[in-house]
Amino acid sequence: MPSLEKDFDENVWGEELMPCSLRPITGFVRDGKCSCFYQDPGQHTLCAVMTKEFLEYSKAKGNDLSTPVPEYEFEGLKAGDHWCLCADRWIQALEDGKAPKIKLESTHRSLLKKVSLEVLEKYNYKTEENS
Repeated sequence: MPSLEKDFDENVWGEELMPCSLRPITGFVRDGKCSCFYQDPGQHTLCAVMTKEFLEYSKAKGNDLSTPVPEYEFEGLKAGDHWCLCADRWIQALEDGKAPKIKLESTHRSLLKKVSLEVLEKYNYKTEENS
């Protein structure tokens, strides 16, 4: 496999990109991070916190994230899981009023080319640990 080229691992605040999820393992190269790889056509750079509503929405749009796919060791996502989501899918969900919250410390800075920080901060997922 040829080596993959990626942008610097910085989040939307210009800080170190933090892991999105190790359980389930996510990321374009399944390393837990929403890094920006130039070879990733979907640009899975946004760390989203799944909701039942969003999972149903995504399935209706043709991307079923909740059904297990054992041959890819994918157990299927459930509400509360964190997942590196395709930037354009989140933007589509935003336009349709279905966008899930996102972990900004784990969302790659490249998303700022498509969505303003002001909009992203309205969807910032906060836990006791990161607030």
